Amino acid sequence: MKSFVVSFHQEDNVDTMQVQKLNQEEFEKATEGGTRHLFELDTNIGLFIFFDGADKDGDISYMVLQYEEDNEDPVACYSFQLKDFYEFMALYLNDFEFNDEQDEEDEEAYGPVHHLAHLLFHIAGEGRDLEV
Repeated sequence: MKSFVVSFHQEDNVDTMQVQKLNQEEFEKATEGGTRHLFELDTNIGLFIFFDGADKDGDISYMVLQYEEDNEDPVACYSFQLKDFYEFMALYLNDFEFNDEQDEEDEEAYGPVHHLAHLLFHIAGEGRDLEV
């Protein structure tokens, strides 16, 4: 597992984030007790699947798998602290309310899910060249 720090733009209103990039063996250990698929987000930089998983001792990890284009295997697995993962879930869920409030003319407005995709862009960019 390799750790890295992601710094965001000041206008992103998100603190610096500590992220871990897991290899296949670490992923299998972190999820051997089971997983729960929470949601997914398809972006222009790939498909991101958000889930949590338990290891054999029941310790929970909060993870995101990143898939690119038509690859069947993920290109990366990132693990986050609960507070950061909660931020992602809040943005995703807030988008439902945001979309309910928007006019049909204003469909392209920058909303919570766009902000989530922007944060993922930073995370994937920082973690892309990190070998695990």
